[in-house]
Amino acid sequence: MNVKLSMLAIGISCLISGCASQSETHYSEQALESLYTGESWSLEQSNAKRTTSLVELMPVAQVQRLIDEALQHNPGLQQTLITLKQSRVRETSANASRLPQASTSLSGSKSENGENVYSAALNVSWELDVWNRIGNSVSAAEFTSQSNAAALQSAQATLAASVMQAYLDVITQQKVLEIERRNLATLENSESVILARYRAGLGTLSDLDTARTSSATSRANIAEYEYNLANSRRSLAVLLGRTDMSLSDISDASQFPEVILPLATMPEQDLARRPDLMAAYFQIKANESSEKVAYKQLLPSLSISGSLSDSGGSPALALFKDPVWSLLSSVTAPLFQGGELRANIKLAELDTLNSWWGYQQTLLTAVQEVQSALDLETTYQRQQQHTRQAYQNARRSLDNYTSQYRQGLSDILDYLSVTQTTYSLEAQLVQLQRNQLSNRIDLGLALGLGVSS
Repeated sequence: MNVKLSMLAIGISCLISGCASQSETHYSEQALESLYTGESWSLEQSNAKRTTSLVELMPVAQVQRLIDEALQHNPGLQQTLITLKQSRVRETSANASRLPQASTSLSGSKSENGENVYSAALNVSWELDVWNRIGNSVSAAEFTSQSNAAALQSAQATLAASVMQAYLDVITQQKVLEIERRNLATLENSESVILARYRAGLGTLSDLDTARTSSATSRANIAEYEYNLANSRRSLAVLLGRTDMSLSDISDASQFPEVILPLATMPEQDLARRPDLMAAYFQIKANESSEKVAYKQLLPSLSISGSLSDSGGSPALALFKDPVWSLLSSVTAPLFQGGELRANIKLAELDTLNSWWGYQQTLLTAVQEVQSALDLETTYQRQQQHTRQAYQNARRSLDNYTSQYRQGLSDILDYLSVTQTTYSLEAQLVQLQRNQLSNRIDLGLALGLGVSS
């Protein structure tokens, strides 16, 4: 009786000490509270539309097909999917610990007098989850699966956005190349004009050298832009899981498509649907559950085991014809493990704290991404307005200088300078338009839009 009372006292003391020392900080609750700031974004949107998915931003059938192909064949995304599948297998494994474990055995031996002896046994054991330690372990596995599922959603959205932006980049490189080719044609035409003026006694051969220098520079630029176009196609191909692709695969990529400006609502609504924040939140929950498991390793464990055995001179006689059964219950409590259990608790606490700070970093990055994208929309609009005005002025100036140079009223350097400025401004307009459309995709991604509604 004294022994039983002593064991009971040890168990109670372990329970009290374990529960009393468990961390009372709930980082997951703080993470949810940090979303509800009561503030709004610092920029009003006048032409934005409410959208529910990234693909709504660029309603182009060919782009949708490219996104579907990328979701099926992108190697990085497939690895993320495998990680999710692995976590779900671990979840199944953790759930198995809740169930009784059963095993059976059949063996045979020969005694000294030459008799054969066969033995059969059936063993069943079950750990009673009195402290919900196994339940916490299962919860940790489930939250890890939810975190990985959210990470997969984030990877899918990022991939879809990258495909759309790569599509825009191909269009940009084609347009820049076409502008430079027109610039070269203008410069080559100016060489013919210079020769005609020289034969008429209105110019010098030094003007021809100057024009040829500009033409050679333009040809060098064309070589660079052709490489950039090929490289942009290869970048898009990699996203699709291909090694290369031709322009025929993206035949519609000749003009910039319309990209809708997504509507930003309240920060807590926009940020709450971001999958990377969801992944970080569920990682906190998983680590909190693992922390509970670490604390409860200090508590006694209660298990029940039973066995059924029999033996005989033949396998048939050993198959439980006259079995012997036994039933055993046991309580196991840790006494001394060199501080390992306390160290595991500390590690679990640090894992939870680390995931909390990871969530905070993700949250700060999310807020910064949304606000930066909103600010850039206004910036690009203003830049395009002023650059378009400058381009229109440059076009008029180029027409004037072209006429004046043909009449011998202007210098070749002035004419070439205006020509270069005009085509440079046209290329800047293309790049600004690309940047604005790409930024709208970034904004949709920052607002938590996914590949499906």
